Amino acid sequence: MNSFENSSVQETMERIWRNTCGTWENCNVSNVQSFLSECFEHNIDPQYCMDWITQHTNEIPNASAILDEAQEWVNEHTSTGSPLSGRGQATNEA
Repeated sequence: MNSFENSSVQETMERIWRNTCGTWENCNVSNVQSFLSECFEHNIDPQYCMDWITQHTNEIPNASAILDEAQEWVNEHTSTGSPLSGRGQATNEA
């Protein structure tokens, strides 16, 4: 993906965020799941969106609980979930 495509994806993701959550302070489980769902519908990788959300953890009230629920949503709606946890589990099981 070139930088123009990255910028377009980022802009689309941020627009979806404004429409579903508004601000980081308004973040809750329901609107974050709506955000992830809408990103998924726009063919934006939910894990990419999750990573972006985690960059703003300090701005999100009750971030730990919200991020846990959001990661569960990602795991349920994508084939791999978190690539980091998948690698660690495979290594330990082998």
